[in-house]
Amino acid sequence: MIAEFEKQLSQTLEEIKSQGLFKTERVITSPQDAHIAITGGKRVLNMCANNYLGLADHPSLITAAKEALETHGFGMASVRFI
Repeated sequence: MIAEFEKQLSQTLEEIKSQGLFKTERVITSPQDAHIAITGGKRVLNMCANNYLGLADHPSLITAAKEALETHGFGMASVRFI
């Protein structure tokens, strides 16, 4: 039963590959930034994170965030009726 299932999976994968629909994983090999390196050394625009503008590591934003934490603090927010 498992062998038949594995055979079906293999056939399905081969069909996907033959149709040009199979995508291999692109491993990120550099720190997350606006541009990242992937396997093979290619550098690409990082659209798989919320840092595609590269602002997460910007010094003035880090300073502003620290000042906001010192001024306003940090806490989990919720709706009033909980």
